[in-house]
Amino acid sequence: MLFSTPLLRTVNLSIAALLLALLGAIYWFMWRPLPEVSGEIPAPIHGKATITRDARGVPHIQASSWEDAIFLQGYVMAQDRLWQMDATRRLAGGELAEIAGPAALEGDREARRLRMGRIADRQELNMTPAAQPILAAFARGVNYYIDTHRGRLPVEFTLLGYEPRPWKIRDTLLAALEIHRQLSNSWRDDIGKLHMLQSGNAEKVAYLYPPRTGGEVQPGSNGWALSGAHTASGKPILANDPHLAWNMPATWYQVQLTAPDLNVEGFTLPGVPAVIIGHNQNIAWGATNLGFDAQDLYRIEINVGTGQYRYLGGTERATIERDVIRVKGAPSVDQINYVTRYGPLFLTDPSGAYALRWTAAADEPLDFPILDLDRARSWEEFNKALERFMGPAQNFVYADTAGNIGYHAAGRIPVRKNCLGDVPVDGESGACEWDGMIPYDELPHSFNPPSGIIVTANQNPFPADYKYPVNGKFAPKYRSQEIRTLLTSHENWAAEQMLGVQKDVYSAFLHFFAGQILKAWEKHPSSSDQLKDAVDLLRPWNGQMEKGTAAPMIVTVAYEDFRKAVATSATTRYAAEWDPYLLAPEIVERILRQRPTGWFKDYDQQLIDSLAAGIATGEKIQGSKLSRWDYGQWIILTIRQPVLGQLPLIGKYLNIGPVAMSGSGTSIKQTTQRLGPSMRMIVDLSDLDHSFANITIGESESLLSGHYRDQWNSYYGGTSFPMQFGKVEAKDVLTVTPAR
Repeated sequence: MLFSTPLLRTVNLSIAALLLALLGAIYWFMWRPLPEVSGEIPAPIHGKATITRDARGVPHIQASSWEDAIFLQGYVMAQDRLWQMDATRRLAGGELAEIAGPAALEGDREARRLRMGRIADRQELNMTPAAQPILAAFARGVNYYIDTHRGRLPVEFTLLGYEPRPWKIRDTLLAALEIHRQLSNSWRDDIGKLHMLQSGNAEKVAYLYPPRTGGEVQPGSNGWALSGAHTASGKPILANDPHLAWNMPATWYQVQLTAPDLNVEGFTLPGVPAVIIGHNQNIAWGATNLGFDAQDLYRIEINVGTGQYRYLGGTERATIERDVIRVKGAPSVDQINYVTRYGPLFLTDPSGAYALRWTAAADEPLDFPILDLDRARSWEEFNKALERFMGPAQNFVYADTAGNIGYHAAGRIPVRKNCLGDVPVDGESGACEWDGMIPYDELPHSFNPPSGIIVTANQNPFPADYKYPVNGKFAPKYRSQEIRTLLTSHENWAAEQMLGVQKDVYSAFLHFFAGQILKAWEKHPSSSDQLKDAVDLLRPWNGQMEKGTAAPMIVTVAYEDFRKAVATSATTRYAAEWDPYLLAPEIVERILRQRPTGWFKDYDQQLIDSLAAGIATGEKIQGSKLSRWDYGQWIILTIRQPVLGQLPLIGKYLNIGPVAMSGSGTSIKQTTQRLGPSMRMIVDLSDLDHSFANITIGESESLLSGHYRDQWNSYYGGTSFPMQFGKVEAKDVLTVTPAR
């Protein structure tokens, strides 16, 4: 015998001990922190309340006052997403390296250069009297959870070796500033366009990057409203699906808040109270990113020793701010900011030093109109609240139970004097100043249009004769046109049918581009068997960007190469720094339709050359048999859990994916490896309990929770869940009584 009985017994006992220790650790660090969702707890509230959770763990809070409802929202959000909330405030405040180490240092540097922590501090000091009690009630709720759960907080805190500090009003402002940054961070586009103008053909660069057209893939959304004239019920239907970066935990948190003067359900961002997108008993609303340029760069000649710089022939002195960035496992890093009249000295490169001006840093009283938005009962009350919305600038789509639909752009949008803001300008000359913000009533809006259809998909809503200069990263026309095409294809729409529109993957642009390749092939046929196979696969293709098929990948790789060829024709800086996603497909379509001289000697030959180059690229990834290519593998997606996903051996099993995806940057279902629909909502104004909603993954960040990823399969499969409002099917009920 190789092993004696005593040795086997010892080995078995050791294995059993290890298993018991592992189970004990799992229980202690992961099971104990799971939230209490039933029974009764005391809390510092004014009246008895209940937190009813449905089958997906969505909390439906019923309280005796809006203050208690917001307090309990902070509590339940901390139950489900405390570590995500903490990571978000650290990301925005430039404090992530303190827990994540040197890998997070550059992100902290940028947040500090943007002065986001100082902006939040100033916003808190300048907060309106109405805003302060809302954010304070939410913070008290978060802190009550932290204080009553010391020693059994989410496992991420244990793994990273720290405890969360108390939640402050400032932290909610940081969470809001982070989404503001994600949706309005355009300074890289400005400096990139400047470099291309400096080194390329200025006329061509201007043709490629007109100020009123944006790139292909960017944070955006789809939103639309149908009047009762187009629905089976005779009442409006509203749909919204924001497209944002993939996140785990999910970007959005679903909740219902009910009090004597409040009954609203929908979605908010972790760390932010109330409901940002949703419906109450009278109205529904959704939002898409407006994309108007909210940042400008100013070239500044500054003496870094004294902080002095030139302005209008005189001298001014920048304020010098010193920060210390703590870095886990490494020495702290000092950072110095020079703050000019425009903003911080944000960027230094060979073409100069640049100060950044950003609407989020505007020195004005901070308001928080979201709770009033939640309580609005009509178009008039909706606009009264929305007028106070500070940003990021959004397109809001509206519908109500009275049968009305509407649209209004909202947020702080600068009025520029003598410039568009699409490239950096000379800061000394004062030639590109901001002259206040565009008045709310003069922003694009519509109410009950004759068509009975309102569609916003990040397209440019500003008319050609708009009285103010317009510049921004507006989405191409394709998503908005396709939504309108589908909505006008038949009548008598039902709410559940909207889901089919939201998940539509037809790309009118790539269908057009494939047609251009086929026409070019007729003029320049090749003897290459690979090119022949590619053309044969493209001929019957219907423009659907579906996983499991080859044609979408063929046209995509060909377009990638053609887009690069277009940019290379305009600027010699392409190879070093050009981001192909900055070139709008609409501009490529215009080039192919107009075929201006000076770009290509033979456009058709260039199309065939790009097809060949694209196939060569694709072969390296998916082999030489084109018919076996799978477009879904081209945009294969993995959503990583930021902490647990890094664990050895088991980490990869805690992530989402890799999974093959359908969709593209120019289809209604805008899907790439970087972003996609972050939630889907459909509201039936004839019967609010016949509404539908789902987020990407699940309500909870806790691995052992049943709601860690219980929504993913439905999201991925393109189905949804009832948006329970008046009739909530309770799975768990937690009663909260006033603490004595």
